[in-house]
Amino acid sequence: MEKKFEIKDLITVGVFTALYFAVIFAVACLGFIPILMVFLPLIGPIIAGIPLMLYYSKIKHFGMITITSVIIAILMFISGHPYPIFIFCIGAGLVTELVLKSGNYQSINACVLGSATFSCWLLGMVIAFFFGFREDYFASIVDGYGQEYVNAMMSYTPTWVFFAMVAMCLVGGAVGGLLGSKVLKKHFRKAGMA
Repeated sequence: MEKKFEIKDLITVGVFTALYFAVIFAVACLGFIPILMVFLPLIGPIIAGIPLMLYYSKIKHFGMITITSVIIAILMFISGHPYPIFIFCIGAGLVTELVLKSGNYQSINACVLGSATFSCWLLGMVIAFFFGFREDYFASIVDGYGQEYVNAMMSYTPTWVFFAMVAMCLVGGAVGGLLGSKVLKKHFRKAGMA
């Protein structure tokens, strides 16, 4: 059942957005190893599944995930990701809102599916490796990462890898959602979502 938006909901958004972002940021540090950057869309959602599912157990109305996705988009843009990060973050947030609403904010299955759809925002982090941004993006990071890193990343990211990353986001998000729902089973029961 959908409840009225309250100040405590904004606090919940802030706390869980910070927690989720911190987990994803920590996992993204694995990207300093080029091959692990390719698997970030799989690894990140699995590890972030528990805090994300805990957040979902506290969502009772439309808008909270959208706010989270806008905050993440802004943080990622400020940290140097190109403008498509907004499209991926906000798009994933809106789709996830619809998924959670379809389960009336009470369905664990909808939460697991929502974990998979929300994880697709990570594609905005890696889109610069592909489709129109590639040369400029890699040229821009040579000074910070070195030519050897850039060469490795270019060799690991032919165009078809993007489509593999889409699948990794969905699979990683679903696995993370299932893991989170198992770990938080008692919490979901308490929230009336058994």
